[in-house]
Amino acid sequence: MEIPLQYCASEVESKWYSYWLSHKLFASTPDSREPYTIVIPPPNVTGVLHMGHMLNNTIQDVLIRRARMKGFNACWVPGTDHASIATEAKVVQKLTSEGIEKSSLSREEFLKHAWDWTEKHGGLILNQLQKLGASCDWDRTCFTMDEERSKSVIKVFVSLYNKGLIYRGVRMVNWDPQAKTAVSDEEVYYKEEQSKLYYITYKVVGSTDEWLTIATTRPETILGDTAVCVNPNDSRYKHLVGKKVIVPLINREIPIIQDEYVDMEFGTGCLKITPAHDENDYTIGLKHNLEVIDIFNDNGTLSEAAQLYVGKDRFAVRTEITNDIKAAGNLAKVEEYTNKIGYSERTNVVIEPKLSTQWFLKMKEIATPALNNVMNDEVEFFPKKFKNVYRHWMENVRDWCISRQLWWGHQIPVYYLPNGEFVCAETSEEALVLAQEKTGNKQLSLADIKQDEDVLDTWASSWLWPISVFGGITNPNNAEINYYYPTNVLVTGHDIIFFWVARMIMSGYEERKQYPFKHVYFTGMVRDKARRKMSKSLGNSPEPLELIEKYGADGVRVGMLLCSPAGGDLLFDESLTEQGRNFTSKIWNAYRLIRGWKVDTTIPQPEYAKIGIKAFEEKLCEAHTLLEEQFANYRISEALMTSYKLFWDEFSAWYLEIVKPEYTCPVDAKTYEKTVHYFECMMQLLHPFMPFITEEIWQNLAQRNDGESIMNIQLTAQSMCDNATLELYEEAKEIVTGIRHVRKNKQIAFKEAVELHAKSSTIHTSSFLPIIQKLGNVSSVFECTEEIENAVSFRIGVAEFFIPIAMAVNTEEEKQKINEELNYTKGFLAIVNKKLSNEKFVSGAPTHVVEAEQKKKADALEKIKMLEKRLQTFS
Repeated sequence: MEIPLQYCASEVESKWYSYWLSHKLFASTPDSREPYTIVIPPPNVTGVLHMGHMLNNTIQDVLIRRARMKGFNACWVPGTDHASIATEAKVVQKLTSEGIEKSSLSREEFLKHAWDWTEKHGGLILNQLQKLGASCDWDRTCFTMDEERSKSVIKVFVSLYNKGLIYRGVRMVNWDPQAKTAVSDEEVYYKEEQSKLYYITYKVVGSTDEWLTIATTRPETILGDTAVCVNPNDSRYKHLVGKKVIVPLINREIPIIQDEYVDMEFGTGCLKITPAHDENDYTIGLKHNLEVIDIFNDNGTLSEAAQLYVGKDRFAVRTEITNDIKAAGNLAKVEEYTNKIGYSERTNVVIEPKLSTQWFLKMKEIATPALNNVMNDEVEFFPKKFKNVYRHWMENVRDWCISRQLWWGHQIPVYYLPNGEFVCAETSEEALVLAQEKTGNKQLSLADIKQDEDVLDTWASSWLWPISVFGGITNPNNAEINYYYPTNVLVTGHDIIFFWVARMIMSGYEERKQYPFKHVYFTGMVRDKARRKMSKSLGNSPEPLELIEKYGADGVRVGMLLCSPAGGDLLFDESLTEQGRNFTSKIWNAYRLIRGWKVDTTIPQPEYAKIGIKAFEEKLCEAHTLLEEQFANYRISEALMTSYKLFWDEFSAWYLEIVKPEYTCPVDAKTYEKTVHYFECMMQLLHPFMPFITEEIWQNLAQRNDGESIMNIQLTAQSMCDNATLELYEEAKEIVTGIRHVRKNKQIAFKEAVELHAKSSTIHTSSFLPIIQKLGNVSSVFECTEEIENAVSFRIGVAEFFIPIAMAVNTEEEKQKINEELNYTKGFLAIVNKKLSNEKFVSGAPTHVVEAEQKKKADALEKIKMLEKRLQTFS
């Protein structure tokens, strides 16, 4: 077969992904093997692939492919999230562009539009993941609003309600005026902004010259004021407690009350109380039985209750009311003020604190096992630092507002009776039975009960994801949930540790008394080189599919992982994807080189080839050992670098140079077979990172049967490494490198053989001598006890090597070189001495660490002695 000169990524990727799918190589069913399970963090059904998805899913694919190759029954479950707020906003936007208002539609009509949208766009991001090489079991694809997941969500709601963990109540919630729904505390982010502090005067009733001045950042909310509060310990206002003041513009009389909550140092020490629009004010209002006046409509405009500025936007009113207060003579002053403003994570609009009747889930009880079992490492976090972040949130967890004022989502399974009471049931039929029992009225019909209009928070479905994808809620003892659950690892961004990770752990212990995953690997954020978060608005986020088209999927995967430290932010640099593409070219060129060798079964195997094979065998063993440790600790980037260096540095730069035949000469059969074997081994190691090129080469290295794939070839278990052999091999490589430097500096052509004289070295008796002779074109190696005249030298540790040359040696140049090395070694020795003179280090560090430093000191002293003696020869 003629091998193309260049690797064609697009052709190879299309060919092998179709092959994998057609042979169902990603499929998994329970069997006798140990399972290895990952559930994908479901992307929004409306979403398209971005760099965060690329990183997260590349890591998952690396883990699942490696698990397959280690003999596990690997199952990677894909799916999408219905994303209530985001999807409803998209559908409303589409309808508006068609001249249709949501308010003109019935719920059923709107949901038809939403389902049409979902069916049209829902599979896009999953198809894009296939371009990346994601080896999910696509037949298992789930959707958080498909029938099975919907039944699971409703069943759990009813169960939690019956346990007394879900309740309905009036609370101060985070209101999103754009989405027109409540959002949870975790869906609010805060930005520090430059605001203004308005000092407004309230006239004391019955007095001609007495005023109270309050300070507020939100002058528009004075329209909802129902009291002014002072601290009982504040002597400035004691005489006014019990009196009333007049709210400017609307002339409402409100009481002056006292409460120790008031900070006497803030502003004037007088606090306006607006119970409907501030959580702390609401608490004080309950305590003092104050009137609650809600001055905002759901869309953030002022309501009839405000009396003024009705129908106008809250921020427009802020400017207008400030001017009106000033005109009325009630604006004392305005100061610059820095404060934190809450924004909706979904719509990026300023959150409005608002009293609302919502559904809540009690969190304290279900949080306890989820907290304890992370802190004791039953569930392990990688990196560990996120344990403290998790602990802080879990110890301060608040009840979860789980209702949303939307139509797209799981409708809350609560049904209201004509008398205002309600029942909770999985179906309307069950609800009717409960309603009849509750009222004693058997004549009630379905027409008499009405389901709650709200839907559940999206996270209230995805928190069940590791269980519901295996049918573990509706059928708790089915074969799949018992086999695949708990899953092995969750790979996710640390930004959703509260939204999703913590809640999944809670639901795992609540529903199955077991963790949902053993490990959680937190990826960092994808940022540009300037450390800015990637976003389309900044124009700093490349188009993932364009990257794949330009550099190939393998190149992009390698590039992303090269700049992705474990748990740290990925500072994306497109040049690294170019490096990834170059690596695929390096692999392809090595493949072409080996396949281009002519094999002669009659010639004996050279000694240097035998030694090179033995050495690479140990290097392969060393890499296997290192990879096991790196994967065990989710140091994926380091694992890639280990594999990368093994191929590029060890196999290509050294092994192939050792064993390759002379130009136009054939290679012996044993060396060729071993070389092909090692190439296969490295394709196996690289396959999780670079699935396409490794499959292409593996399939063509030998005759394969239809349906075979590299992904199902088990990684060979390695024996213990021979460290003595590795040390000798590394020494031989250093000597060859030294010889090459001399040749380069003195312009000695490789075809010109050189002699090598070794002092304080046993290399002349080393089994690796044939390698040195071949790669350095060394004619002879001699042992010496003194410096060689008219020779260029180099040092490796305490050993010194000389290469005699025909031309005279530049004495000054040699002296300068020795002095530079002498100064460096003395500096190194000073650092080691400082460490060894530190009593805390010597007494506290492990013995082997201290011994290693002492050896460094002894070696440095010996080297200094040798260098100084060498300098004397030039005096």
